[in-house]
Amino acid sequence: MTTHLHSDLDSLLHKLSSDDVFRARLLGDPVAALGSLGIALDAGQIPSERCLPAKDAIALDRMAFMSKLDSAAGAIPFFLSGTA
Repeated sequence: MTTHLHSDLDSLLHKLSSDDVFRARLLGDPVAALGSLGIALDAGQIPSERCLPAKDAIALDRMAFMSKLDSAAGAIPFFLSGTA
């Protein structure tokens, strides 16, 4: 399940950093845009005024964020082993 969430997040960040059509869809109809990626969102959670960071800023954040997720996921077996 974690791998699935990791994959969903990576796909979303990739689209936000490279796909102008998706970015426009996300700003116009976030529920439908995210639904196209298999991500369900309650319309009540969406702010009426929306904006997105620049694509290059998201691309940089994507690399850093995914790297942290990879590091954390790799540490889980160690923590579960009970060896310190």
